[in-house]
Amino acid sequence: MNTEKDFSPLTPNIVRALNDKLYEKRKVAALEIEKLVREFVAQNNSTQIRHVIQILASEFALSQHPHSRKGGLIGLAACSIALGKDSGLYLKELIEPVLTCFNDSDSRLRYYACEALYNIVKVARGAVLPHFNVLFDGLSKLAADPDPNVKSGSELLDRLLKDIVTESNKFDLVAFVPLLRERIYSNNQYARQFIISWILVLESVPDINLIDYLPEILDGLFQILGDSSKEIRRTCEVVLGEFLKEIKKTPSSVKYAEMANILVIHSNDLIQLTAMTWMREFIQLAGRVVLPYSSGILTAVLPCLSYDDRKKSTKEAASACNHSLMKLVTPEDDEDEEVAGDSDSPPRADSPPKTEGDTNVWLFGISCKSLGISWLLLSLTVFSLLDSTDRSQVTLDLDGIVQVLDRHLHDSTTGMMTRIAVLKWLYHLYIKTPRKMFRHTDSLFPMLLKTLSDESDEVILKDLEVLAEIASSPAGQTDASDSCDNSDNKLELQVPVAANATLSCIIGSKVGDSSPSTPSMNSYFYKFMINLLKRFSLERKLLENRGAFIIRQLCLLLHAENIFHSMADILLKEEDLKFASTMVQTLNTILLTSAELFQLRNQLKDLRTQESCALFCCLYRSWCHNPVATVSLCFLTQNYQHAYDLIQKFGDLEVTVDFLMEVDKLVQLIESPIFTYLRLQLLDVENNPYLIKALYGLLMLLPQSQAFQLLSHRLRCVPNPELMRTPAGAKRAAYAHMDYNDLLKHFDRVQSKHLEVRHQRSGRTDHPDRKLML
Repeated sequence: MNTEKDFSPLTPNIVRALNDKLYEKRKVAALEIEKLVREFVAQNNSTQIRHVIQILASEFALSQHPHSRKGGLIGLAACSIALGKDSGLYLKELIEPVLTCFNDSDSRLRYYACEALYNIVKVARGAVLPHFNVLFDGLSKLAADPDPNVKSGSELLDRLLKDIVTESNKFDLVAFVPLLRERIYSNNQYARQFIISWILVLESVPDINLIDYLPEILDGLFQILGDSSKEIRRTCEVVLGEFLKEIKKTPSSVKYAEMANILVIHSNDLIQLTAMTWMREFIQLAGRVVLPYSSGILTAVLPCLSYDDRKKSTKEAASACNHSLMKLVTPEDDEDEEVAGDSDSPPRADSPPKTEGDTNVWLFGISCKSLGISWLLLSLTVFSLLDSTDRSQVTLDLDGIVQVLDRHLHDSTTGMMTRIAVLKWLYHLYIKTPRKMFRHTDSLFPMLLKTLSDESDEVILKDLEVLAEIASSPAGQTDASDSCDNSDNKLELQVPVAANATLSCIIGSKVGDSSPSTPSMNSYFYKFMINLLKRFSLERKLLENRGAFIIRQLCLLLHAENIFHSMADILLKEEDLKFASTMVQTLNTILLTSAELFQLRNQLKDLRTQESCALFCCLYRSWCHNPVATVSLCFLTQNYQHAYDLIQKFGDLEVTVDFLMEVDKLVQLIESPIFTYLRLQLLDVENNPYLIKALYGLLMLLPQSQAFQLLSHRLRCVPNPELMRTPAGAKRAAYAHMDYNDLLKHFDRVQSKHLEVRHQRSGRTDHPDRKLML
């Protein structure tokens, strides 16, 4: 430094001492400067004071010579001490050169800068608050300083500044939050520790309402929560816990909507647990305010429901979130919004254009991924816009929810509990918002049918509940023509047309109508039955392993008569005769053995009403695909003479091993509780001769097997064989509206078709001359 230069009012001795390499001499110079400035203060000579500060800053603190910079720093601190309470008038001039030295390459000089600023701040106290941002910015850099002495000095200054902020009621939080939001994303552990400590301090000050700005820093806090340092994570947990306590105390002032999506994007275990805990509280405190963001919440919550016991806490928190969110959906959400039909209204910001599997985020048509910008920052902007609207006009994002639910059903990796939760959501939505949900039914229907092949019985049960609600809800009523339009769905069977007046009476004037004795179904019911049978036809293992289970559950959820009516009607026109026979056999077994079909069996048992006769005729025409099933249906309905007539025709059929096994099963069924009444009727030989004849007919069909011995033993229990002869005056029981000749002819036609198909499959072209070949 040029010592000849005029530094007045600083004396040459002061200048020389400030430039000395020894600390003691620089300290003596600082005392002289302090004395000099005190005199100027006494004289109220602000011009000279500013001149001294300017010289110390430009000629010393910002000098190229390291000793001069050290002298300038101690000199500026001395000026501040001399100014005392008046230092606030000169803080800008005092602070700026010191902060510049924070970036010095010399660690000792950075330490002296900390020391100098500490003295300046200690004297000025609350007067430094207007300069808080620059002080915070400088300290945040020193928090990560590699030199331990510098870090120690910065920590002293940091504690002093925190004391000042805590004591003051003039802290400008609005000006500070943008800087905090920027610095909170630092990846340096020391910087994170510095940031989180300041947030904890600000949150503890009663006059500082940091929770109003929580949406701007919440994502950063969750980023810090994932830090590798246990101490930093623990401190962050404390901070988040304090915020959550305050949210519970003042729930009405919290900006839930702005923070909802922030909570759903974090996947780290600890962060996820905390986020789920927060989300649970948000939903319970904010209520319907979070409904517009339900799709985002479900995206985060649903996968957590399938966690194992290692993540039990997260799973429980997610389950509570899911349950609370579901309760927010009410029948009022099924009302049409006035804005829904406004084609001029702008697209919703929370409903971006998205394709299946697309994880990109869009905002006003701009891809955030392509911009390379954190989507969270943009979402904050969106939420701030949304928050300006009236919160009373909260609408359910049904389209978004359905899209999330459908995506989880399609995902083969989705866990069982998640799939169950998805189906519970769909069922809940069909109950609460049926009109709006039926707009999505056509897109959901194929996946719901596919879910019937799920490995879990519980999933299938929930799936059937959804399908049953779709099939029975009044909101699903459409014209009959709509239910018959299957041209666009390759999984559907063609809807059959009634074969004659009897079937027309059964089906009704509209396709899919039930008989008068059953509750009416909507147009989706028949579509469901058609597709269910088609699925059984394409997936024989599904029919074999789960067919009975699915049909029995449907009989509980929907009226059993509706199920059997519609399936019999559809099977009547089934072109795959082998499948038709197998399906009839399955339905017949369910009819005869399942507790769920008790009422239907009683209805068929006596055929006392026109409706029961119509049901029998409907079932009979389809049951003819399986001769043994047809006989068992006659046994069930006490049509014993007709059963005997059918068995007489068995001699003209092609008796196969499968056929004999079915007869064997029928014999076993006759010994079951279902046919107790039939066995008791064997006591009345005089009035039931055709029952005995039919049973003997079955006995003659069987080889001498175990079933043969069983039935033979049963028939030996008949009181008197002589009474088996048919009395001359014995008459067939007369049932209303029953033409047995027509039924026999129909049986012949169906069996003729089966025989033709079997011959074609075996390659035989020489059909034997049989009476069935009409």
